[in-house]
Amino acid sequence: MAIRSRTSAPRSREAGKVDDVVAMLDWHAGNHGVRRLREWAHRALAVRPGERAIDIGAGTGSETHRLAEATGEAIGVEPNPGLRSVAVQRSRSARFIDGDTLSLPFDDGSVDVVWCERVFQHLADSSKVAREVARVLRPGGRAAVLDTDSGTTILYPGDRVVGEAVACSTLDAAVDPYAGRKISGHLAQAGLEIEDVGSQALHQDGTSFNWSFVRMLADTAVRAERITAEQRDAFLDDLHVGAEQYALHMSVTMFAVLARSAHRRQLVLAQLRRERCSPLLHRVVFPGWHCVDHRCGTIGCGLFEGV
Repeated sequence: MAIRSRTSAPRSREAGKVDDVVAMLDWHAGNHGVRRLREWAHRALAVRPGERAIDIGAGTGSETHRLAEATGEAIGVEPNPGLRSVAVQRSRSARFIDGDTLSLPFDDGSVDVVWCERVFQHLADSSKVAREVARVLRPGGRAAVLDTDSGTTILYPGDRVVGEAVACSTLDAAVDPYAGRKISGHLAQAGLEIEDVGSQALHQDGTSFNWSFVRMLADTAVRAERITAEQRDAFLDDLHVGAEQYALHMSVTMFAVLARSAHRRQLVLAQLRRERCSPLLHRVVFPGWHCVDHRCGTIGCGLFEGV
């Protein structure tokens, strides 16, 4: 695969906290909802031997490894050197490189399959990554983009208003906490065709509940003066009672969007639909076809019909 000269990438995770990040990623990978959604996305991508695949924001490399097993050639792009080292140790079948998600080190149209999981939430403008995905995909290439949407967080039982205030603290944990709901729009605006959208609730019950994380969220809500310390303590007590009664519930929804790069004529057609007709471009791309865009006035420019 042709790879452009590497550029320095922004470091979104501190190297000194690699062990904590790895533990979090491993815990996330073990969640039943994550596993189901990943499986659904992999089946839809239907990666074939000989295809070229990349994993943007590869983390510990679990999905890069799976792509490599299917295609024989997969590259994980991970800017954090600590995580990249873990990925190399865990997967001998995939390759891992440094890289900037906003300027991927790959040539235009050089990739068949793109996997991008929980990257959009770390960026203020994830539309730039969507454009990079569209740029590197070959005509007909496929992409799976997955991310959570913190605005869907649910905590139960307990006072509803207090629970919503605590859940609101999850919005502070990501640069774009609403990334999940924006994926389709970003990919479509980048010129990709949306083929399907899936979702899963990432559920925690009493057996898998991350108490330290929820306590941190509750403390954050107190510091932000959304709730009082007394309300926090009462809410946490309610959660513990719920756990004893097998009624504890915490969830957030994760979305997966499957998209495909349009073929050359479709890409040009999409551009012409957005812009005023270009007779010269019509004659070059669609020679001899009839134009049905009445603004153009060019006989035989070939826009739309026959595409």
